[in-house]
Amino acid sequence: MAAKREKTVLQLGGGTTATTTAKVHPLVIFNICDCYVRRPDQAERVIGTLLGSVLPDGTVDVRNSYAVPHTESSDEVALDIDYHHNMLTSHQKVNPKEFIVGWYSTGFGVSGGSALIHEFYSREVANPIHLTVDTTFRNGEPSIKAFVSVNLSLGGQPLAAQFQEVPAELRLSEAERVGYELLKSTMADKIPSDMEGMESTLERLLALIDDISLYVDDVVKQRVAPNNEVGRFLVEAVSSLPKIDAPAFDKLVNDSLQDQLLLLYLSSITRTQLSVAEKLNTAAQIL
Repeated sequence: MAAKREKTVLQLGGGTTATTTAKVHPLVIFNICDCYVRRPDQAERVIGTLLGSVLPDGTVDVRNSYAVPHTESSDEVALDIDYHHNMLTSHQKVNPKEFIVGWYSTGFGVSGGSALIHEFYSREVANPIHLTVDTTFRNGEPSIKAFVSVNLSLGGQPLAAQFQEVPAELRLSEAERVGYELLKSTMADKIPSDMEGMESTLERLLALIDDISLYVDDVVKQRVAPNNEVGRFLVEAVSSLPKIDAPAFDKLVNDSLQDQLLLLYLSSITRTQLSVAEKLNTAAQIL
């Protein structure tokens, strides 16, 4: 698809009255960053399709994505539509509940060609969202913004495509946060192992417990004003913990740790056996 730049693009910041919100899973950010690193040398940005679903409350749940080859110049944008449809068919064979919810581009905001691309995705799905991701991590965080588009017209004549920013939130579980922190770093020697990831998570948990303890002490000693909402949250968190004495808790943790160590040991043996079998197979073919 090739189209000329004919529409003016208006971008509005936060504070819009739009009710749409976007929930982005970390896999989407990983995919976008990976595609950006692998982009052609002449490409300034990466464009792709967002997959997911719309929740009953109207939230757009973005769970997956894939890049779409494109070329753009000062006056036109061209997308590989056949590639887009083939990738969509392949994805839906694996995840039939994921549908097109919008599209993404790398960068800080909408550009002149965004209106043309958004117009194409508007024919693919009603009310698509446009997600922009800053893959340079200039502020130590990926700047993620979501937009919806409204066409402005006067007397039946289209004047501009108005992009309104809507709330966007990154959903992270504790396990995913370890990989996300690694992605934020500019350089990493290696990907952390399971044990290193667990250690990092426990260190973060201990730091949070220390912060809570300091806050409770400050409230008790009347150094800070109590917050009823925080107090209710702490009570609910403490009451949800099972009542286990210290020896039983230590045994439970040690048993779980031993299970994980056993899995690591078995996986290491499996990798060694596969490597030996591959070398024996290669040697047998040579002989």
